[in-house]
Amino acid sequence: MSMDKLTQEDGSSMDMVKENIEKLKEVFPDVFTEGKVDFDALQATLGEYLETSEERYSFNWHGKAQARRIAQAPSTGTLRPCMEESVDWDNTQNLFIEGDNLEVLKLLQKSYHKKVKMIYIDPPYNTGKEFIYPDKFQENLDTYLKYTGQKDDKGHKFSTNTETMGRYHTNWLNMMYPRLKLARNLLRDDGVIFISIDDNEVTNLSKICDEIFGEENFLGRIAWKNATDNNPSNIAVEHEYVLVYCKNGCEVEAVWKSSVSDIKDVLVEIGNKLSKQHENADELQVAYTQWFREHKPQLWPLDRYKYIDHGGVYTGSQSVHNPGKEGYRYDVLHPETGMPCKEPLMGYRFPENTMKSLIADGKILYGASHDKIIELKVYAAEYQEKLPSVVELDGRLGSYDVRPLFPEYKKAFDNPKPVRFLTSFIPFLAKTSEDIVLDFFAGSCSTAHAVMDINVKDGESRKYIMVQLPEKCGEKTEPFKAGVSSIAELSKERIRRAAVKIKEEAIEYDGDLGFKVLKLDSSNIKPWDADFDNIQQSLEDSISNIKTERSEEDVLYEILLKYGLDLTLPIETRMIEGKKVFSIGLGALVICLDSNITLDVVEGIGKLKAELEPEVMRVVFKDNGFKDDVVKTNAIQILKRYDIEDVKSL
Repeated sequence: MSMDKLTQEDGSSMDMVKENIEKLKEVFPDVFTEGKVDFDALQATLGEYLETSEERYSFNWHGKAQARRIAQAPSTGTLRPCMEESVDWDNTQNLFIEGDNLEVLKLLQKSYHKKVKMIYIDPPYNTGKEFIYPDKFQENLDTYLKYTGQKDDKGHKFSTNTETMGRYHTNWLNMMYPRLKLARNLLRDDGVIFISIDDNEVTNLSKICDEIFGEENFLGRIAWKNATDNNPSNIAVEHEYVLVYCKNGCEVEAVWKSSVSDIKDVLVEIGNKLSKQHENADELQVAYTQWFREHKPQLWPLDRYKYIDHGGVYTGSQSVHNPGKEGYRYDVLHPETGMPCKEPLMGYRFPENTMKSLIADGKILYGASHDKIIELKVYAAEYQEKLPSVVELDGRLGSYDVRPLFPEYKKAFDNPKPVRFLTSFIPFLAKTSEDIVLDFFAGSCSTAHAVMDINVKDGESRKYIMVQLPEKCGEKTEPFKAGVSSIAELSKERIRRAAVKIKEEAIEYDGDLGFKVLKLDSSNIKPWDADFDNIQQSLEDSISNIKTERSEEDVLYEILLKYGLDLTLPIETRMIEGKKVFSIGLGALVICLDSNITLDVVEGIGKLKAELEPEVMRVVFKDNGFKDDVVKTNAIQILKRYDIEDVKSL
C-alpha cells in the first residue's frame, strides 16, 4: 500500500466555487445531472422566484464579474512564521499577518471559516488622494511579491487610485468587493461586520454590502461625529459613518440584549464595598454617583450606569421629568418626610396613576435633600442595551492615543481611529474569550489596542487577527526618516508599546498581550509554486520538493493552513530517535519533516498517539524523508496498529 501525497489541490486555499456547489447540491439535488448543474431544471425549481425581466433593480460597474471571480479564485500562497518579530510566540492567541489582505483572506478560509465573531475595518475612503491596490488582480500573489521586493519587478506593481483616473469609483469597488465577499465567509452565523466610511463612498458601500450580506441583515448606520471638518466646500462635514451588517439576522438578535450579566459581579463588588462605608441610603447614593464620576474615563461600559441599588439590583435610570413640553402636574409626597417633593420645571412625564404605581413598586429615586425626585430605576430584566446611533468624539483622540507610545514622532500615523471609539461598540459583539475580532485593514492597529484594553477591563481574553499590507512609509514622514520601512512595521511596534503601557498600568493583569507575526509569501512546496519555464528547477524538484531557503517551521504553518487548523494551536516539539517531530493540538496532527526516518521513528510516533490519546491523529512526512522505500511502505502498517489511518507525505 502506497502513501498518499498532499496534492496541488491540497496546496491551494479553500475552493469557494466547489463549496457553493456542494451547498446547492444539498438544497437542490434534483437539478444536478452527472455532477453538473442543469439550468433548465434549476429555473423550473425556482419558479416565480426567478427574475427574467431585463429591467430589474441591480448595481453594476465595469469589472464586477471579474471581481466576483477573483474572490472565488484560490490562492497558492502561504503564511510564513516570523518568531523574532512576535511577542510571547508560544502562548499568544493573537495574530498579526503582514501581506495583501485579499490573498490573506483567501488563505484564512479553511482555518477560520465561520469562526470570526466580529470584523471591524477602516478601508481607504477614496477621498481623491492615493490608496494602494493591486493593478493585476488575477496575479495578485505575484504582484504582491514583486511589490515587496521578493521577486524582480517586470512592470507589475501596486498602483494608486486618484480622481484623475478614468474609473475612480470603479477601481474602489473592484478593490472592496472581493474582500467583503471573502470576509463574509469568515463570520460566524451570529457574527457582525462594522465598516468605517465617509461621504465619498458610503452610498456605493451600502449597495455592495446589501448584495453581499443581504439587505435584511443591515443593522444600521452609526454616525460618528468626530468634530473635524476637512471639507473645503462651504458645508461643514463633521461626520463619518460605520455601516453595520450581520451574517444572519435571526441568529444575531441576542447581540442587542442587555450586557448586565457581564458586569454584574463588578457592580456587586462596588456596592458591597461602598455600603460598608455608608449606612445612610442617601449618603450611599451620593457615594455611588461620586465613584462613577471619578472613574468614568477609565471605565467601560460602567460609565453608562449612573446609579446602582444596594448589591447591584438595577442597572441605571431614566428621567421622570418632561423636558421640551408641558408635562403632568401633581404632588408627590416623600415616603419618609411626608412632604411634597419639588416638582420638575416642565412637570412629570408620567400620568399621576402611573407615578403612584411606580412609587408603590419602589422604582423611584429620591434626592438626598428629601424634597425632589431624581430618576426612575431601570431594572436588569427590563433593560435592553443598544448600540449608539451617534458617537460624538474628538477625531484627534486617535493621535492622542498614539502620541505617548511614540514620543519620538510628532505624527506616527495618519488619522488613527481612537481606541475609545472602538471600545464603544466592540464589547457589544465580542463578549467572551472564545470571540475573535478581525481587522484586515489594520493600519495603526487601533483595533488590537482596543481589544487588549477591553480585556484588561473585564478580564476576558478576546482574540484578534490584524492584517496589514507592508505599504512603504511616505518619504516625508518622520517614521521613514527614522528608518521605519513600512506601515506594517510601525503597526507591530504600536501593539508592542501599547501592551507594555497596559502592563505598567495594570501590573496584576496576566492576560494575553502578545501576538504571532506571519508573513504572506509564495508556497514552500515547489510543485505548488511551479515555474514551468524553468526546466532546471523542475529537475531539482525531483530531488527535493521543499524550497532550500525555507525552514521546517515555514512548512509546518503551510500544512496548518492546508488542513484548516487554527494558527494559534499549541505546538510541541518532540525528539524521537533523534528526529524532530511536531505535535499540533495535543496530537491532532503530527508532522515530521526530518530525513533518514527509520521504523523506530515511525514506532515512536505511534506510541505518541497512545500517550496523548487524541480522538484522531493525522501524520505528515516529507516524501523523500524515509531511509528507504521499505521503511516508507511499512510505516503505513505500523501506524495502522495504533489506529492512525490518515498518513500523507509532502
